Amino acid sequence: MEVTETVSSLQIKKQARSFSVGKISGSVLLWIFLLVTAVLIAFPVIVTFLGSFMSNMEITKGGTIIPSSWHIENYKEAWVQANFARFTWNSLFLSGMTTIGTLIVASMAAYVVDRMKFPGKVLFVGIQASTMFISIGAVVIRPQFELMVKLHLNTSLWGVVLILVSGHAYIFFILLSFLQGISRELDEAARIDGCSSGGIFWRIILPLMRPGLGVGALFTFCGAWNEYLRPLVFTMTNPKLQTLTVGLSYLRYGASAAVQTHYMLAGACLSILPLLVVYMLANKSFMQMTAGSLKG
Repeated sequence: MEVTETVSSLQIKKQARSFSVGKISGSVLLWIFLLVTAVLIAFPVIVTFLGSFMSNMEITKGGTIIPSSWHIENYKEAWVQANFARFTWNSLFLSGMTTIGTLIVASMAAYVVDRMKFPGKVLFVGIQASTMFISIGAVVIRPQFELMVKLHLNTSLWGVVLILVSGHAYIFFILLSFLQGISRELDEAARIDGCSSGGIFWRIILPLMRPGLGVGALFTFCGAWNEYLRPLVFTMTNPKLQTLTVGLSYLRYGASAAVQTHYMLAGACLSILPLLVVYMLANKSFMQMTAGSLKG
């Protein structure tokens, strides 16, 4: 009997030891994978940042990623030549209005779909889902532009804002999934107190959706900030309305038609700064959203 118990205990210890070794090996492999992925993602950003302090000749010559001498004046020249102050304001306007409009439309649509019953509800959700698989790239630029011409919005950024807000399906499903985790008992309690559907949405549901709205704002702002083709098409007749992504093209060639790679890299680094600020502001909401999904 004692021999049997001893053998069983040895087997259990052996299994526990092998499980521990396997767990450690899995963790090591996971960390190696994450480290390699982080390096691959960060490397282009690091090269761009370091290249923004090089001279144009040093970048063209190649062979190193560390500047031999740091040319901080590249940022000043990029700011002046590309008229960054004006273009940054245009990009902030486009991204800000698109973000606000998208969050309002998507949150209201998600609330109605989740909390109310109406004819064609399944069809509406299906149409929203189908738009996620339809490209809104260069193919639809012409009909979109013709539509904005009829609405007299083809010479302003409001036409671009309206087009970008209409493509809110992705944010709609993010907010819908978040809204489904909010108890309906809050709605019932508010109705007992005499609150209308609109009052429930604005006073109760919307404040509780802040983490979801923060994530939606992050994705929407970044998408609108990086938009290039539509602002280019809609501002051809009015260069003063061009956004930062379009204005960066002015840094490509200098007065002598020489390629100004150092200024373009400096301009690219400057254009990333607002995205970093938005990410830091929305990071808390993003982490809350992720933690909630893992807990669920």
